[in-house]
Amino acid sequence: MGLLVFMRNLLLALCLFLVLGFLYYSAWKLHLLRWEDSNSVVLSFDSVGHTIGSEYDKLGFLLNLDSKLPPELASKYANFSEGVCKPGYASALMTVIFPKFSKPAPMFLDDSFRKWARIRDFVPPFGIKGQDNLIKAILSATKDYRLTPALDSLSCRRCIIVGNGGVLANKSLGLKIDDYDIVVRLNSAPVKGFEKDVGGKTTLRITYPEGAIQKMEQYEKDSLFVLAGFKWQDFKWLKYIVYKEKV
Repeated sequence: MGLLVFMRNLLLALCLFLVLGFLYYSAWKLHLLRWEDSNSVVLSFDSVGHTIGSEYDKLGFLLNLDSKLPPELASKYANFSEGVCKPGYASALMTVIFPKFSKPAPMFLDDSFRKWARIRDFVPPFGIKGQDNLIKAILSATKDYRLTPALDSLSCRRCIIVGNGGVLANKSLGLKIDDYDIVVRLNSAPVKGFEKDVGGKTTLRITYPEGAIQKMEQYEKDSLFVLAGFKWQDFKWLKYIVYKEKV
């Protein structure tokens, strides 16, 4: 008799567990469905509070990123040939893609970084909280590192970012890539021996410690090394290198 009671209680508990599991799963699926629906119809607002429209997601980014230019941009830049530098084009297009965008952020940290309240309130990779002294030490040694005067004097710079995928293999795009004013490469993307496909020019090489080229002789002598720091050790690593200290 005791065994039967035990089995009955066990079955009841199992049924209750299954019912609760089903309810939890259903609520979760319903939440996902509602989130997806709300994401497609949510109204975003620009920097001054004006409604943007349902074509933007919850964060304010354009949902459908196609190649068709908005009418105001198409009319303004219609007379530019393909590949020609277009002053103000990048900022205008970015404003269409992300209306909350106000102005381009500086590419490099400089001595004014202490005034940037937003990035000072968050730890890496979202900000530089807790890195003030390290960054100050680094900038004291790298304050003169900028683009070349020839590039700085240009009113409009044509830039290209070359990725590390194999899609460039056997495409013979090297000369076309080198034709850009600024060529940006990422991490340890190789150049030597692949110039026909990826070009031989490197203006900026953006990386983080684990993705960086380990041998100094493999860096292009006329390029700038740019650290993309996303954890506190990255800034300490760069300081060690700048001051030639043991890592």
